[in-house]
Amino acid sequence: MSADEVYKRVAGALDRLANGFPRTENGVEIEILKFMFTPQEAAIAQHLSDLPEDADQVAGRSGIAAAEVKATLRLMRQKGLVWGEKGEEGQPLFRLAPFVVGSYESQLERMDHRFAHLVEEYFASGGLAGIMRPSPALHRVVPATGTAKTEWILPYDDVKALLLSSAGFRIVDCICRKQQEFVGRECDFPVRICMSFSEAPIPAGQYTVTREEALEALDHAERLGLVHTVSNVAKGVNYVCNCCGCCCGILRGISEFGVENSVACANYFAVVDAAACTGCGECAQRCQVGAVTVKDDAAVVDRQRCLGCGVCVTGCAAEAVRLELKPENEIVHPPEDFGSWERLRKTNRGLA
Repeated sequence: MSADEVYKRVAGALDRLANGFPRTENGVEIEILKFMFTPQEAAIAQHLSDLPEDADQVAGRSGIAAAEVKATLRLMRQKGLVWGEKGEEGQPLFRLAPFVVGSYESQLERMDHRFAHLVEEYFASGGLAGIMRPSPALHRVVPATGTAKTEWILPYDDVKALLLSSAGFRIVDCICRKQQEFVGRECDFPVRICMSFSEAPIPAGQYTVTREEALEALDHAERLGLVHTVSNVAKGVNYVCNCCGCCCGILRGISEFGVENSVACANYFAVVDAAACTGCGECAQRCQVGAVTVKDDAAVVDRQRCLGCGVCVTGCAAEAVRLELKPENEIVHPPEDFGSWERLRKTNRGLA
């Protein structure tokens, strides 16, 4: 079997996951996989799926020695190419990590000019739309703190509460902005702004921060007008991205690639009090998806395009903008957890 054929099989395995990894006519995704996976890793990855398995099971299917498979899977887990968990008897189990959100984000430290341009070509060749278009969306928008009435905010919408209930925190570079730097796009927003959190303390390291620092980063993102997006589930949210429409793949799906459902909108929408609006245009400038314009000296919100993120509210000095709760028939609750999300997404992609 040729080297390219092995990587094609890895691409197929990734595309059979709920998140997807669609093939393109020019095959640039194979070059991406060659960057991410060594030939040995690819030889094993082609036999993986979203089913957690121990190394012996993978070895039996691949024909590679069990000790070699076990050592390679451990390295792949460190690189973010596979996800790991413990089995009922405490044995390590492994499953293939999806491309986005998953192994791609784990390439943060390896990102360079070549890889950034390969990813950009993949996105432009249909890869981004292919990943972002299926339902349910990968990410969900949550409103900025204090922009919607407290009684409307459900637990999965309250990202500050998630931080307050967590014990470990990390803030890392946004891989989207880092990738866009390499392709020459200028962005004024900070790179180190995306955070993850956990119920247990995180060992001290390059990216670990205190709860207070995490909360300040969240507030800073809101002051800048960045959009909070999280995993599109009700339980198990453990990270928040702070997205801009110019760099972040989730919002570029809307702003550049015409995928209106690229992200699951929050269950709110912005409303402008025309009498109080000064027509300054600050809200239009802050909106990351172009949902706000100024007409006849007053801001106007495109209801269909509005994400319900609240960045227009936080930036309005005249307090002329507010978030309203969507009607009951428009409310969309996220899947209960990641397993539910995967099953629904695979069903909608015809993979069930």
